[in-house]
Amino acid sequence: MLTRLETIVVEKPWGRTDIPSDFGDFGGRRIGEIWFSNPAGDDAPIMIKFLFTSERLSIQVHPDDEAARAAGFPRGKEECWLILDAQRGAELGVGLTAETTREALHDAALDGSIVDMIDWRPSKTDDFVYNRAGTIHAIGPGLTVVEVQQNVDCTYRLYDYGRPRELHLDAGLKVSHPGPVHDPRDTVVDSKANHMLVSGPHFHLAQLAAPIDPALLAQATGELTFVPLSAGCRVAGESVGLGEAVLFTDPSAIEIDAGGRALLTWPA
Repeated sequence: MLTRLETIVVEKPWGRTDIPSDFGDFGGRRIGEIWFSNPAGDDAPIMIKFLFTSERLSIQVHPDDEAARAAGFPRGKEECWLILDAQRGAELGVGLTAETTREALHDAALDGSIVDMIDWRPSKTDDFVYNRAGTIHAIGPGLTVVEVQQNVDCTYRLYDYGRPRELHLDAGLKVSHPGPVHDPRDTVVDSKANHMLVSGPHFHLAQLAAPIDPALLAQATGELTFVPLSAGCRVAGESVGLGEAVLFTDPSAIEIDAGGRALLTWPA
């Protein structure tokens, strides 16, 4: 059985008006996010979003499972990003450039100098970055990103460039790692190849490309979420386009034409 997920289009002040037409016609609206609503709602373990940025997003951090549950959330949040397009000067902020103290971070968040403490990494198309819980991070401008994450609405903002939104310094700094962060899963993805990008502990994530590797599909079990990154993708004979996502359980139902690619994710 194939379930097409409801597509939610969200306007953001940091979004873009030049969304590729393959995603649809948004009439010049400033779109920041396209995400997919799982029928299970908050019980769904995984969420997938496309992000389109024209400005730096807030500097933020997410708690791990233990800290999130202690704060009343069902789970923490780890996430990863695959860069689909990066304009000149695009960057991701991942961790800090040097070890510091939470007290110093608190002061820096108040006066804005935390921006200069972030490890701003030049970004290019097909970069893949895994963002562990506790990592202070930010997404920069000029990016089109697909984000796969644990499904929970729990973000602690540390700095927001003067935007009129609530900050969460005490809760955020309590769960933050106040130093550099590098994850062994970070890589550059060959868009024409099959890759197992994440193998737990919270979710599995694979990039699929034609011809699909049957050994990779053999690892996919349970409820599967399929997100095309190009034209030429089908599940159970039904076309699934860019900007769409579907749920199903049989990985052998996936077809991808030559030159196409998609993401497949399932719970760990």
